[in-house]
Amino acid sequence: MKKKLKASFSEKILFIFLISLGIFSFSFFFIVKNKCFFVENIDPNKIQFSNPQNIVVMNVECGNVIIELLPDLSPNAVKRFKYLVKKGSYNHSAFYRVVKDTFIQAGDLEYGNIDNINYYKVGSGKSGLGTIKSELSKNFLFEEGSVALAREDEFNTEDSEFFITLKKIPLYIGEYTPVGKVIYGLDALKKIKTGTKVEYVLRPDFINYIKLLN
Repeated sequence: MKKKLKASFSEKILFIFLISLGIFSFSFFFIVKNKCFFVENIDPNKIQFSNPQNIVVMNVECGNVIIELLPDLSPNAVKRFKYLVKKGSYNHSAFYRVVKDTFIQAGDLEYGNIDNINYYKVGSGKSGLGTIKSELSKNFLFEEGSVALAREDEFNTEDSEFFITLKKIPLYIGEYTPVGKVIYGLDALKKIKTGTKVEYVLRPDFINYIKLLN
């Protein structure tokens, strides 16, 4: 009868190490591939809001982003934004312009829908509603998570496009029309795909939908 060879203590340790290494490598690969792994998905139904009529829920790849609108500060801009949200105009709008850790921009209704994006014209599209006048404020400080309407080089050219800051940008104070501020879900926005060498993104991430809470 042949004797069974018993593994030495060092061989057992090596075996356990190799198994652990394999599990770690698999887990690390999964985490790296899933960019949303550490992002908490916010459930707006579990939050008590003081002004629910001015709360917007924007759903992106990594979860919900909760925006509080500021109609007292920019009544016309917020009215335009709410109108487009109610119509579903922003659904599938691409984040075509993204500067890493600085801001993300979407809302080109004519050329920026992910289902029919025009890379040559995106950023120049119109809503068909005409432009509105700028509503500037020295009191809105453009902290991280600020939401504002984009415009052309001149004032009073705001339409449908909007951007969200990912850091404090004092240079924007008094230069852009504020719409609101992100109060939950900023981490989901920081996972939005950026461009490799330029701020315009090829095959960009997009908004699944935006809706009013009420």
